[in-house]
Amino acid sequence: MHSWRNRPVLVAPGPFKGTLRAAEVAGAIGRGLERAGLAPPELCPLADGGSGTLEALLLALGGETVGADVHDADGRPVRAAFGLIEDGGTAVLEPVETSYGTGELICAAIDAGARVLLLAARDAAMSDEGARAAIAEGGGLRGAQIVALTGRNTPAGGLGDALAAQVEPAAPWILDALGFDARMRAARAVVTGEGRLDEHTLEGRLVGEIGTRTRQAGVPLHAVVGSDALDRFGKRIIDLQLVLEASGLEQIEAAGETLGRALVDGSA
Repeated sequence: MHSWRNRPVLVAPGPFKGTLRAAEVAGAIGRGLERAGLAPPELCPLADGGSGTLEALLLALGGETVGADVHDADGRPVRAAFGLIEDGGTAVLEPVETSYGTGELICAAIDAGARVLLLAARDAAMSDEGARAAIAEGGGLRGAQIVALTGRNTPAGGLGDALAAQVEPAAPWILDALGFDARMRAARAVVTGEGRLDEHTLEGRLVGEIGTRTRQAGVPLHAVVGSDALDRFGKRIIDLQLVLEASGLEQIEAAGETLGRALVDGSA
């Protein structure tokens, strides 16, 4: 039987919102780990139900991106996109600039044959009237089911209410969909990350959910973050061990190398 030290590291960050995509962060951490002498890690870029959810699910589950014409706040046509997974039966959508445009995007996904619509609604803060009007003009939901991915114990808001959406906490839903638990148990350690680590991390955000799972499974958890404002007690709650601050891909790669060296010499 191989030693647990021969298992790969699972690199599972979310996006650094407004600056870096989760896939960019995961790739940089992975390069740093390899530079330290570790075997190629398993990359698992994640999302929390906001921006980046479409990319994370398509990367992990496969599928295709489909373009759609919607309208911006001034009524001008703009190009948007949604993803189709599971042989086209499920669509993944991120809200666009306007509620009306989001409704148009939903209609386009239904026209494409999707019957389950995963709406990344965590960051959506828009009224429901525009979406409702666009969907009515487009023929209604026609039997399609909408699942709104939001923060834990957070309502989907006006948009979700208008669509009679089934509300799911985004972080656990996405982790389950990507088979995170099995991948975590097969790893020697997990490296996660987000733009800002703070007390809100423990309130249903992605890193907090990962920490709950790694602690319960006894898998070491480390993080590379843009800024660290979480106190020692907060880190102990999810048994978060080495935390390194980095901004920009070069710094993140360097942090990955530092972490990798600590894993190699047994100090992490």
